[in-house]
Amino acid sequence: MSKRDDLIALYTKELKDKAGVTANNDLLTKVTIACGPSIYNADASTVGCSSKAELETVKKNFLIKKLGLKDGPELDAGIKEVCTQLGSSNRNKYRAMFYYLLAIKFKKESIFK
Repeated sequence: MSKRDDLIALYTKELKDKAGVTANNDLLTKVTIACGPSIYNADASTVGCSSKAELETVKKNFLIKKLGLKDGPELDAGIKEVCTQLGSSNRNKYRAMFYYLLAIKFKKESIFK
């Protein structure tokens, strides 16, 4: 298995264990690939829900640029919901998992087909 395959297996397990979500492996794989090399960097591979700058980056670069959503309070609410879903005590909110849940939340899975 490649390192990416190992990470996808980890994300699948974490989604099940931490968020109670059974992942669609095809979608999770495509979202992981879309994250690019950030998944291999310890700092960039996770999303810090306590960092306003980090959450603003998620909103601008993923929700608005990648998913094509319009800025508004519903984006912030969606991000907060995913933070809660992954658990406040969970330090490993992996970016690929976070983006996967946001894509589902905003019904934008078709972007990754």
